[in-house]
Amino acid sequence: MWIGHKVCRRGWNGKGMFIVLMDRLQLPPYNTQGTERKVNDRTAKWIGEDKPLDSQPYIAMEDGDRASGSRGGLCSQADLLASDW
Repeated sequence: MWIGHKVCRRGWNGKGMFIVLMDRLQLPPYNTQGTERKVNDRTAKWIGEDKPLDSQPYIAMEDGDRASGSRGGLCSQADLLASDW
C-alpha cells in the first residue's frame, strides 16, 4: 500500500502535482486536558469542542503551485484507474 507516499502521473499538467493517501486520523476532543494531540480550535469550531475527530482515509491532492496558495482538488476516476503512476 502507498499510504503516506506521494504518487503522480506522467501525463499530468503542472509541475509538482501529486496525490497522497492519508491514513485514518483519530483525535480526542478539543477540550481534553493534557499535552497530547487533540482536535485544533479551527476544527472544534465545526464539529464541537466536546467531539472527537474520526477522519477516515482519504486522498489529498497537491497541485504544485505554492505561489498561488492553491491546494487540494480531486483526481478523476480515469486518473485513479490509470496504470502510468
